[in-house]
Amino acid sequence: MATKVTITPFEATALNIIPALASNARGTFRTHKTKNLEWRLVQLRKLYWAVEDFKPQLLHALAQDLHKSDYESLLSELDWVQKDCLFMIDNLAAFAKDEKLGAPHVPITFSMMNFRIRKEPLGTVLIIGPYNYPIQLVLAPLVGAIGAGCTAVIKPSELTPASAMVLKELIETRLDNNAYLVVNGAIPETNALMNEKWDKVFFTGSAGVGTIIAKKAAETLTPVCLELGGKNPAFITKNANLALAAKRLLWGKTQNSGQVCMSQNYILIDSAVVKTFIEFLKAAEKEMFPNGAKASPDLARIVNQRHFHRIKKMLDETKGEIVMGGQMDESELFIEPTAVLVNSTDDSMMAEESFGPIFCIYPVHSLDQALNIASSVHRTPLSLFSFGSKAENNRVLNEMTSGGATINDSYFHGSVNSVPFGGVGDSGSGAYRGKASFDCFTHLRTVAETPGWAERFLSVRYMPYNIKDLKFLQKITAVKPNFDRRGAIVKGFGYWAALVFGLGGKGAKGALLRWLLVLASGYALLAAKEARRA
Repeated sequence: MATKVTITPFEATALNIIPALASNARGTFRTHKTKNLEWRLVQLRKLYWAVEDFKPQLLHALAQDLHKSDYESLLSELDWVQKDCLFMIDNLAAFAKDEKLGAPHVPITFSMMNFRIRKEPLGTVLIIGPYNYPIQLVLAPLVGAIGAGCTAVIKPSELTPASAMVLKELIETRLDNNAYLVVNGAIPETNALMNEKWDKVFFTGSAGVGTIIAKKAAETLTPVCLELGGKNPAFITKNANLALAAKRLLWGKTQNSGQVCMSQNYILIDSAVVKTFIEFLKAAEKEMFPNGAKASPDLARIVNQRHFHRIKKMLDETKGEIVMGGQMDESELFIEPTAVLVNSTDDSMMAEESFGPIFCIYPVHSLDQALNIASSVHRTPLSLFSFGSKAENNRVLNEMTSGGATINDSYFHGSVNSVPFGGVGDSGSGAYRGKASFDCFTHLRTVAETPGWAERFLSVRYMPYNIKDLKFLQKITAVKPNFDRRGAIVKGFGYWAALVFGLGGKGAKGALLRWLLVLASGYALLAAKEARRA
């Protein structure tokens, strides 16, 4: 018999206690206990088991907030976070270890100074989460903050109230509640948090709110990591596998009912293959939803009525033709995966990020036209996707900027928890996941250690200056360029000597490897000759 799950009704944190909560987190960081690696590892281990133990409540909350199936919630939220914990636990010692700085960073003349990079936690950070992945996109950055040795205050989205309340109980009952605290609420509570001084603010959400966060943070010179979104393009040429492109791009708009910042907003497709592609889209939808999308137990719903009406308005105002889907039911916040054929960048379907299960198809005559359109719609999207020949895909990567990109699929670049993810330009700044999560909350502190016996070598820096000392220093530290004033490589004696004696290898390692290969080949030939003689 299934255990009955009860979730505490949503309650906002009292505004008057928020300053004390932030102060407590700052005070805990000043105790320096979070700098201890074993302390961090214990917190990460506790978080792993907290997610495991709270799975019934978390699954129930995600179903209540977004109508997410247990399958999707496990795959993209809970299992994801647990993998994050394990990855950080397994690699934390290596991430946190000092990095010795030698060549080429430090000249040999200064090698005695023991230059190194020390990994320092930034301090106390604020993590503001979104509604679309209310567990993963709060706990994943928290894993990075814990690993780096920071304390944190977490602000989940008020649009997913059940998830927010479960997160509060999970974090504050399982982790050190002097180091990790949750503030629930909406705009007033977020404003109160932003009035506090943080060592970094990590925000995931819309560009509009991200702009407000960045402006407020700038008042106190607080660094930010902004994980935003964008009008993401997909490129399909006539050289693409159309059936595969249709199936994979449709998947991108059905996962979490298209409420994914990485999914495509529009598809730029060669006009010669549009009809065929649409047929493949319809076939893929039928395969995914044999009894119709609304009857599917796997398809999530739109988060609330406001966003339902925002998406509906895009469809109501389009001048294009709906070629797939189009059904809606406001009572269930259901919108069927929908494709619209358009012919203008001014169409409502291309004017804003859909952030839902709808997208448009825009026929083009060439890849040149497609790239020009994509650049004019959004020059720095969060993601892009390209389906074509190798040369065409490489051209898209070369001529379009984006936070991430996937060739021949939909946002696979953002589907692995241990590789860096982030935006560029107005789709975001900073990155996290894997080692990047540790780096996101870490200060790389350069340390030099000058021994007392080195004093006699440092006389050149003291007044009164002697030009002879400076000339001697320049002589022993000078590096001569191998290029002239026109920027052309000067192929003098040094160039040809390095080329000949290095056997064409680049750098000392390349030369060494080639010499080893020559010696091994010579040894093999001699051995073969001896064998023939025998």
